[in-house]
Amino acid sequence: MSQSNDPLIRLSNLGMTFPRPDSGGSIQVLDGVDLTISRGEIVALLGRSGSGKSTMLRLISGLIQPTSGSVTSAGKAVNGPNADVAMVFQNYALFPWLTVVENVEIGLEAKRVPPREARKSANDALKLVGLDGFAKAYPKELSGGMKQRVGFARSFVVQPRVMLLDEPFSSLDVLTAENLRGEIADLWEDGAFPAEAVLIVTHNIEEAVILADRVVVISANPGRVRGEIRISLPRPRERTAPEFRAMVDHIYTIMTNPERSVAEPQPQVLVGEDRMIDSTALPHARPGALSGLLELVEEYGGKEDVASVAERLRMEVDELLPILDTAVLLGFAEVAEGDVILNEAGARFANAEIDEAQVIFRDAVLQHAPMVRSIYERLLESKGGRLDGDVVVDVLDESFSEEEAKEQFDTAINWGRYAGLFEYDSDDETIRLHDETEAME
Repeated sequence: MSQSNDPLIRLSNLGMTFPRPDSGGSIQVLDGVDLTISRGEIVALLGRSGSGKSTMLRLISGLIQPTSGSVTSAGKAVNGPNADVAMVFQNYALFPWLTVVENVEIGLEAKRVPPREARKSANDALKLVGLDGFAKAYPKELSGGMKQRVGFARSFVVQPRVMLLDEPFSSLDVLTAENLRGEIADLWEDGAFPAEAVLIVTHNIEEAVILADRVVVISANPGRVRGEIRISLPRPRERTAPEFRAMVDHIYTIMTNPERSVAEPQPQVLVGEDRMIDSTALPHARPGALSGLLELVEEYGGKEDVASVAERLRMEVDELLPILDTAVLLGFAEVAEGDVILNEAGARFANAEIDEAQVIFRDAVLQHAPMVRSIYERLLESKGGRLDGDVVVDVLDESFSEEEAKEQFDTAINWGRYAGLFEYDSDDETIRLHDETEAME
């Protein structure tokens, strides 16, 4: 590979317009985009849905041609499929009739690599992503995370100059995405990543800060480069570090204020009115269900077999688990050797009258449920004690799927309402401080 200092990828005054099939008009997706990708860097494209991020990847890969401007790869104009790049999609894009190793070999067949050499390279790539024991499996036998690992292996095996990642973790559950994201970061930090540069499309701010050296913020309608932010935090990056949180908060502020200029964060920017909503997941259980569970266990002496509890409540064990998780999370109980066991706080909650139970629940939520606590803190800091519910859902959408973000929001609202921390008006989708809470502060 060439070792010149020229950018590997350059977009110059790039514009892209698509025809409207229904009206005969057109829609401009990108306008005047200038961007470079250089060796040794990970660049994240961050913007709202519809800002043209994925279109930029397809232009770089040569799958489509720009309406105006140019794309160059290693100094050469891209006028067709770009052999310098490989892409990982968000929806796996595997051939179900091929085995795992055969899916990985596809790109090598296009390059006419001899079969024996292709098989060795494919097996090496699978080993790199932790799937060396699944070479002969078919996609239907794999979990979502394993399918995406195959997608990475298929791109790794062709050893591209630039890896293009189109929201590669967005279709995975939270834990699987976190695990795979961490492994990709480790490969990069260890110098074992089989590409010279990476361009990743994401709408997850934390993901961008974890992985990228530069975050390029894209505006929408049409897509333009608003500016870029350099991420100079040392690797590996720790989510709990104040500098990390400050960077995430700074970018969040930029993303939620379209008119705000994109600038480097100041060292003193840590927390305050722009603090993000904590995205630590909540188990989906209503306070009433929690109260019913604890009261039942208390009636049986404070300890009962989980299967027996499920039977008495006429619930499947899987239906009961979120309620048990809530009891454990809030410090009311523990589960050991198949039994649910109330502690002192759980017994007090089970025996309390409604008003007292709400106070106990409020204290537990503020101590053990960071998402609810952070919404409450944002309300205290906000003007008029109000928050736009859509903004909170948008923040959660960075860490969860769209459906799960809404469910997390609903759970947080239910818990906050029962605790007397805040209220929610579904008509105008506004969260506001509970009147009594506001008076107490």
